[in-house]
Amino acid sequence: MTASRRALFGFIAAVLAVLTFHQGMWALLYAAGMLPRAPFPMLPTSPFGVPLILSLCFWGGLYGLVFGLLLPRPPRQVPTWLLGLGLGLVAALVSWFIVAPLKGQPVAAGFVPQRILISVLINGAWGIGVGLILPALLRTTDRARLAG
Repeated sequence: MTASRRALFGFIAAVLAVLTFHQGMWALLYAAGMLPRAPFPMLPTSPFGVPLILSLCFWGGLYGLVFGLLLPRPPRQVPTWLLGLGLGLVAALVSWFIVAPLKGQPVAAGFVPQRILISVLINGAWGIGVGLILPALLRTTDRARLAG
């Protein structure tokens, strides 16, 4: 499979993971009273007023695009879901130490343990989702290509 197809499927897998795993964990945390906002938030983001859920899908998709490009190179003995968990943790770290300061927010969720835990749980669930969905998409397209 070409690099561009892996990137495309990485993007798609990551968007699907935002809509299922990420928002699923968000829903669980909301139900447990750990988050003030319900999942699938539509509140506008800066600077363009795009609904938050669409922004999460877009940025998650970009991470997935890179993951799709890098996926054929990992050691074969490492499960893809575990690599996806690593992706989720990288996304959390980038959010804490790069994105938050750029937005004028406290670094690392202000080092508040509950906020750090929430970020790790949501991003980790998303990453695991990417690690499960992407290989399934790649297998499906390989089978379709062989049958066609």
